[in-house]
Amino acid sequence: MHHLVTSGTFRLDGGEWEVDNNVWIVGDDRTAVVIDAAHDHEAIARALGDRELMAVVCTHAHNDHINAAARLADLTDAPILLHPADAELWAMVYPDREPDAPLLDGEILSAGGVDLQVLHTPGHSPGAVSLYAPDLGTVFTGDTLFQGGPGATGRSFSDFPTIIESIRGRLLSLPGETVVRTGHGGPTTVGGEAPHLAEWIDRGY
Repeated sequence: MHHLVTSGTFRLDGGEWEVDNNVWIVGDDRTAVVIDAAHDHEAIARALGDRELMAVVCTHAHNDHINAAARLADLTDAPILLHPADAELWAMVYPDREPDAPLLDGEILSAGGVDLQVLHTPGHSPGAVSLYAPDLGTVFTGDTLFQGGPGATGRSFSDFPTIIESIRGRLLSLPGETVVRTGHGGPTTVGGEAPHLAEWIDRGY
């Protein structure tokens, strides 16, 4: 697994925010997938090196998580995978291009001997997914769960009760030692976040 951080602008609902995004390369020294091709396709391609890119996997379709996806896919001849419920958000960034294949709940993606199970975890966006790699003891949560709480739900296409149910039902049920690797910022663990669920609900986080 390789991690890099890219920087750029998140745009939604008429606002703009400068953000740093985590990009994850998962696989071995021959084949890999990229989780969330953000901002800088050339930096991601350099990090890939000579590995064959099996897929560009999108945890959701906010522009800061997909704005390097098309160029990276074209450069590497890899398919772009996205949950179909995020099609409207995708079209805001790529009105003339569709993802190559859907990410479906329960599907298993494999690259370099690593299996990633797709967990549909809506709330931050309708088609948000997390990717659970049991052999790595890791779940890649995009913007669904962070260190200290759920992802933002104050903008269009998001819903607080939905994200809480996704976290409660899909993520906090994973082993407590599972490392949560997020779309922005540092990692946490399932066990580290689980005790705070009631607090998040009470605060309307």
